[in-house]
Amino acid sequence: MRFEEANKLIDKLLKAIEKNGVNDQLIPDLKKLREWALKEEDPLVTKVIRLSYEYIEENECFDISVAKDEDEEGNEFYLEPGSDEENFSYLLNLLVNNENEYNREEIRDYRTQLKEALY
Repeated sequence: MRFEEANKLIDKLLKAIEKNGVNDQLIPDLKKLREWALKEEDPLVTKVIRLSYEYIEENECFDISVAKDEDEEGNEFYLEPGSDEENFSYLLNLLVNNENEYNREEIRDYRTQLKEALY
């Protein structure tokens, strides 16, 4: 993210995940992070953050992963998600450098999976 304060908040979230795992105590900081995304005028990141805290609130976990593989015919499929901590830490690390085209593609994948899971 472009604002240093947003990246500091991501660091804080990563440390909280490492210490206590993924839980609803992350939601207030995620809401603050969403405010930074709004200031950056990045609708993709804003939506992914909102969907993420809604998913955590509703499911008390983060079992969403965007890791993909290909079968022998070249068809892509999602791999089984890792731990909640791995999945959510990965997303947060994508957000740090969200202007990278590969990161944005994966952030879009998260958005799609979160929307499907929530709605």
